[in-house]
Amino acid sequence: MQDENSKGLSRRHAMLLSAMASAGIAMPVAAQAGDSIKTAAHSAPGGCSTPRSAIAKTQYGKVRGFVEGGVFTFKGIPYGATTAGENRWLPAKAPKKWEGEYPALVYGDNCPQNLHDFTSIEQSFLQDWDDGPMSEDMLKLNIWTPSLSGSRAVMVYFHGGGFSFGSSYELPSHEGAQMARHHDVVQVSVNHRLNALGFFDVSEIGGAAYEGSVNVGMTDLVFALKWVQENIANFGGDPNKVMIYGQSGGGSKVTTLLGMNSAAGLFHRASVQSGGGGLIPTGDMSKEFARQVVKELGIGPKDIGALQKIEWAKLFAAGNAVAAKMNPPWKGFFAPGPMPTTPRVGWSPTLDGNIITLRSFQDAAPTVSKNVPMLIGSVSEEAGVYHNNPTEAEWRESLAKGYGPEKADALVAAMKKAHPEKQIRTLSYGVAGLAIRNNITRMAKLKYDLGAAPVYQYWFSWQSPMLDGVLGAWHTAELAFCFDNTKRCEQATGDTAEARAIAKKMATAWANFARTGNPSQPGLAWTPSDPIRNQAMVFDKTCGMVDDPEGAVRKILLG
Repeated sequence: MQDENSKGLSRRHAMLLSAMASAGIAMPVAAQAGDSIKTAAHSAPGGCSTPRSAIAKTQYGKVRGFVEGGVFTFKGIPYGATTAGENRWLPAKAPKKWEGEYPALVYGDNCPQNLHDFTSIEQSFLQDWDDGPMSEDMLKLNIWTPSLSGSRAVMVYFHGGGFSFGSSYELPSHEGAQMARHHDVVQVSVNHRLNALGFFDVSEIGGAAYEGSVNVGMTDLVFALKWVQENIANFGGDPNKVMIYGQSGGGSKVTTLLGMNSAAGLFHRASVQSGGGGLIPTGDMSKEFARQVVKELGIGPKDIGALQKIEWAKLFAAGNAVAAKMNPPWKGFFAPGPMPTTPRVGWSPTLDGNIITLRSFQDAAPTVSKNVPMLIGSVSEEAGVYHNNPTEAEWRESLAKGYGPEKADALVAAMKKAHPEKQIRTLSYGVAGLAIRNNITRMAKLKYDLGAAPVYQYWFSWQSPMLDGVLGAWHTAELAFCFDNTKRCEQATGDTAEARAIAKKMATAWANFARTGNPSQPGLAWTPSDPIRNQAMVFDKTCGMVDDPEGAVRKILLG
């Protein structure tokens, strides 16, 4: 049941549907500019200053940041030139060198996208999203470091939102100061090209120079990682200890990078969170998609100049309309029922045979990154959306439509038995959690079967007490913990003593993994996973290793 304040959640719902790299379809609205000034924004005392000591060198010029609570912070550093105009769909270019000091004091622009459109007041309160200015000059990154000297592990985070939207600072959890302050790492986050600007094949329109246009959103990330290799030592980081990680669509970016030859050697650990893999389209499918979009726009088949000048919103809308026509019907990832078995066109990477040669962690684990340790996991209530509040009968009916009455009855009975403390509403959110858990164990087995670097699993099931605790551990909930940001995210966590204790353990594990490839810590040994036991670290009121958490229930979906 839902009231008038809780009806719409289309943008975030689209993100959830794209957790496995499908294309989100939504319309843009006007941008709302602003830096990240939020409830509980500052997690440590110490004031803010702009000393001359907060100036670092890059290969393109000096950057000036600020110091807050003992952390050197640099926001909006250009790692690439603008992608606007004649640079649209071309490979990223180096920024022009600058004289003096670049003011790296505020976040850079986000890739043009449709903005958050919550009408559920409750969900807006919990998530605390932050939209900002948008432009095609978005190849910027952010750095938090305890010192400009030293040689620390580097943690590079890729945001979620499928491949269609999102930004490096859209959630308060993304801020990296706490990781630098308390875990002695260099934290990095990145903006890059998305949607029609990052994943649109214009090679037939513009010619050979645009051969990689369909995957520039991914090659931007490779470009950013090369920047890290060449510059991070000037920020106290070790270029030989780089971890990449991402949640939802960010997890799919990580699994894609793990299969890209051009990214080999640029990172040394990887974490995939509530995402990964993806049944991405072939090169031929994406070329046909582009042909149809050009027809929809009424542009000549070879007029690349007109296509580069067209307003983003018009291009995006045309692409969404064509995708809706070309793709087979699908209710979405979080609707009960089987996943698609054929690729879908739209805003995602493409199996072009050149930049991307493998559906990484969909068809196989890539050998190019076999020696990279992986950390992989998900949360218990992946489909936690506040306005969804089914009765048991409504929940059972929905499951029966997707899986059949027999499996629906078995699932409801098993979930109620496993968690009698949870409301029907909360249990209903957990079906998608089980589905993603199945995908996690599938990907972990692919990695294990390579017989090289280990894979570590986790299961985040801590139930937030906010708003009577009905949302449990929703999609993105673990980010406040692995970034050690329960205070900054207190609208989601309550910043309780229990939440802070779990965050300390989780953030320590992530930092240790970045440093050594092993997430263990004193008092909390974390063993690698194998496909027989599916061992996972559970992060909850009690943290520890469990053999295949929710295993009996999740396997009902496989039957």
